[in-house]
Order: sequence, then C-alpha cells, then structure tokens
Amino acid sequence: MNRPSLAWKLYIAAFYAFLFAPLLVVAIFAFNASPFPSPPWKGFTLEWFIGSGEAFGKPGVLVDPIWLDTIANSFKIAVPVALLAVIVGTVNAWVLERAEFPGKTLLSMMMLWPLVIPGVVLGISILAFFSRVANGLEEWLQTDLDFLRPGLPLVVLGQLSFILTISTLIIAARLRKFDRSLEEAAFDLGASRARVLRTITLPFLSPALVGAGLVSLLMSFENFNTTLMLVGSEPPLPITMYGQMREGATPAINAVSLLLMLGVGGIATIFALTAKAER
Repeated sequence: MNRPSLAWKLYIAAFYAFLFAPLLVVAIFAFNASPFPSPPWKGFTLEWFIGSGEAFGKPGVLVDPIWLDTIANSFKIAVPVALLAVIVGTVNAWVLERAEFPGKTLLSMMMLWPLVIPGVVLGISILAFFSRVANGLEEWLQTDLDFLRPGLPLVVLGQLSFILTISTLIIAARLRKFDRSLEEAAFDLGASRARVLRTITLPFLSPALVGAGLVSLLMSFENFNTTLMLVGSEPPLPITMYGQMREGATPAINAVSLLLMLGVGGIATIFALTAKAER
C-alpha cells in the first residue's frame, strides 16, 4: 500500500482545521474568566456553566432558569418530532416499498420537495396556512384554537414537514434490503401477520428506526429557519441563542454551544454505531 504523500497529509490537516478550529475556539472560551466571549484569555472558570452570577452578573447556563426553560422547550419539540417521524416514516416507507399504485413515482419525488425549499419559505407557508385554518375554524366553532397559532405544537408540525422525509428515506432504504421470503416462510408455518411484523420485520428494521429517530431528534434540536417563523412565547434553544447574540453575547453562549456540540456529537456517534451494526 502506498503511503500518503506530504501534500495529501497537509490537505487533510487543513481540511480538519477548517472544520474544527472555530468549534475548538468556542469550546475553549466557554471557560474564560471574562464577561466577553472572545480573547484575551483571563483564566479558567466554570462560572458560565454552574456559576451563581456573583462573578459576572449572570448565572451559569446549568442554573439559569432562562437557559433551562429554553433547553426544556427544545426537548418538548424534538421528542414528539422524533417519535412522529419514526411512526409516520415507517408507514410511508411501507407504502413506497410494498404498495403499487398509479402516481407512486411522482409522489416519491414530491416527498423530497420540503428538503429543497428554504426553511424560511416553508415556515412562512405553514404559518399562513394554519393561521387561515385557525381563523375559519374559530369563527365556525366559536372557540380559540391556540394549537394552530404560533407555539410549540405548530413548531412540531413545521419541523415534521421536512424531517419526515429524512426518516422515511432512512427506513425505506433498510426495508428495501429485507428478504420477503422470511415473512412468507413464517406465514407458511402459521404465524399471524401481527406476529410476523413483531418478530421478523420490526427487529430487522430496528437499526433504521433507531437511526431515523436519532437523526430526527438532532435535526429538530438544531433547526432555526423554520422554527423562527413558527415559534411563540416559548422559544427553543436556537431561537434563544439568536436573541442573546443580538442583545450582546457573553461566554454563556459559548457554554451553551459546547453543551450542544457534546450532545450532537453523542447523538451522531450513536447513529454511526447504529449504522455500523446495520451493515
């Protein structure tokens, strides 16, 4: 085997430096004993994580009610999105891979459209649509339908509109590899459809289901464009970070970013291990 040349090694080093140098700077200055999230370095501190606020006037992100509430809001969105993406994505994958009907190819292509539509446009479209629906239904029913107004439920629907496509593709790719003769053999031996699904099909799909759930959770947690158009009075983490940056950033932003990087990296690692087990 030929060893990589010096130029190739330098290219790889430059590539990874380009990717990770900004993240490394953010991680380092999350521990800076300074009220500003940038150089110079003034010493090591954990105040921006667990501090009471006596040193710099603001508590650390792990004890600050504002940051804790916004992280909780992100989970309130991401968990339902991930669950719905896996459930509905499994049904979609089953229809696309097992059913035959006119227009199937066209519908498969249309499913990809939310991925190429800008998130801002998607968010505005969903907001306008559900606002009109809410206005009509409220006038007809004479009651308030707050879940159709900007807020966490609408953010869940907005994110699901494009994350669902990703989960469907992941599950469909796994289902395409399934040997249907295993199901036929089980039917010949007297197994019911529900038992075949429970003992053969779903165990085979489980790596893809886990992977789709993790990817959906990750994409929901970091989404900004669509969420910005649909959020109400309970902003998730990306929206709060954006607001904090506009008001004047502190190293608390670096601390939150570091925690987010660790969480995302953990989820990505689990997904990679799941994909490896799938192969």
